[in-house]
Amino acid sequence: MVTVDLVILTLRASVLHVLLVERGIEPFAGCLALPGGFLSDEKEDLYAAALRELQEETNLDASLLHVEQLGTYGAPDRDPRGRVLTVAYLAIAPGLPEPVAGTDASGAAWTPVDRVLSDRVRLAFDHRQIFDDAIERARSKLEHSPLATAFCGDRFTIAELQSVYETVWGAELDERNFYRKVQRIPGFIEPTGEDRRAAKGRPARMFRVGKAKALHPPLTRPERPNQAEEEA
Repeated sequence: MVTVDLVILTLRASVLHVLLVERGIEPFAGCLALPGGFLSDEKEDLYAAALRELQEETNLDASLLHVEQLGTYGAPDRDPRGRVLTVAYLAIAPGLPEPVAGTDASGAAWTPVDRVLSDRVRLAFDHRQIFDDAIERARSKLEHSPLATAFCGDRFTIAELQSVYETVWGAELDERNFYRKVQRIPGFIEPTGEDRRAAKGRPARMFRVGKAKALHPPLTRPERPNQAEEEA
């Protein structure tokens, strides 16, 4: 048997959240889990199944998300129903709406990532391992790709982009260093020619994502959480 599972991340009030559902059926009825489920038939594409499950269990439109395959999980004892392989996907977008539970989920809600990392929230099956892998994938990809812009809107300030890096990495970054490093990466971001006026201080320049698919040089995360970024 084959299933798909999704780790869906978004920023809400400058806090990184993951979408979790409350299982309405056994096994693990009443427990929190990642959204997902079985393929509808042998002909269903894995990616299509992931998008279908997302719609059925949470009523979220996958067209709003950056979605990529995370990995395959097949430990013999990962599912008490028998030998079940799952293909996990990582999905990211800014400002996603409140989910609506459906099918075999009795509830769906955004949960702060820190609550899972600190074990205050326990996940069913082997979903904690999938979740941990997804968080590490997101943190790593922020170093080498423009993925951080997927957490932003179409237009954003460098301060907003820095906030994404700080939130996902769990680290405080030096404002001047970050500004300089971002600006020296060809094709990472490009100015829109617009400014956002603030109540105090100078207007902030607005940017959009550029054409680069990879960051050269990469943005390297600090070695320890909450460690200020060092001068390059």
